[in-house]
Parts: sequence; structure tokens; C-alpha cells
Amino acid sequence: MTTAKSSLITRRGILRSFAAAGLSAAPVYANAAGFLRGSGDIRRLRMYSGRTGESIDTIYWIEGEYIKEALKEVTYFMRDWRNSKMKSVDARTIDIMSAAHGLMDVNEPYMLLSGYRSPETNNMLRARSSGVAKKSLHMEAQAADLRLKSRSVSQMASAAQNCSAGGVGSYRGSNFVHMDCGPVRTWRG
Repeated sequence: MTTAKSSLITRRGILRSFAAAGLSAAPVYANAAGFLRGSGDIRRLRMYSGRTGESIDTIYWIEGEYIKEALKEVTYFMRDWRNSKMKSVDARTIDIMSAAHGLMDVNEPYMLLSGYRSPETNNMLRARSSGVAKKSLHMEAQAADLRLKSRSVSQMASAAQNCSAGGVGSYRGSNFVHMDCGPVRTWRG
């Protein structure tokens, strides 16, 4: 019989082993899913939004299956808060966020700064800042800008990069990390 603590230690050991080995596979997205396999085949996402005051704590995957209702909840939560427009969030992005969170070994939920962005919102933000991409993956519901109080931008970016599953942007000045399920790449904003 194993205790919850010994199971957790085993899970951490597995995750650290994967990170240390620097696994690579095609497609690279498989790495994020690989990090999650050690979590008992249950995937969870916890976030809150300072913009809307909402929070979400959902199990979105069990035993090899995405839970459609949970994905709908995540889509609603990650909507464009400026105009309430929505687009189904790409499950790969959710997996990357969940895997990175697990690698950081935190209980704190992510603070979501930006999830889906409508083209109108993206254009408005581009007019204000040169750091907003014209063809942002936020408009495809394939990206999220996230913050944790208990982890630095460097720690968050490192965890996301260890997933080798998408783009990771470090924004130290604004204290957030961009994670997406696009091509593997890194940048600093």
C-alpha cells in the first residue's frame, strides 16, 4: 500500500527524469503529454483571472480521454474578456500549461492575463504595443499569458521549455510567460 506522499514523490521523480533526459519525439507536442503521463492519467488545470474575478479548477482529461464539458469551461474561462468572444481553446495549449505547472511543483493556480483574443482586441493591442504579433496565436485560441506569484518568469519559462512542445515567451518587465502550442521557439519580450 502506498501513501499519497510516496505516490507524489514517485511522480516527481518521473517528471524530473523526463526533464533531465530532454526527451525528444515527433511531433514535439508529445513531450508535454509525456510529462503528464506520470500524473495518474488525470490532467488538471487551475487558473484565476484578475480581469473577471473568475477562477477555474477542472480535471479535463481522465484515462486517455478529454472531458468535453471541462474543455468548454476552459474555453469560456479563457474568452476575450474585453468583448466576451470565444473560440475553442486548443487542447494542446491546455496540456502544455498543465505539464509546465506540474514541473514547477506548485499548488498555486495560474493567473491568466490573456487567453483567446478576438482580431479586434489583437488589433487594438498592436496599436498600443510593438510586442503584439499581427498573427498572434492568441487569435487561434492556441496561446496563454500566465503568471505565478510563487515562481519567477525564469522558472516558469524553464518549465514550459522543458516540455519542448510550443512557443515560450519570457516577459520579465511585465512579469508573465507566454505559452503556446505553435512551433517550438523561445523569445524575450
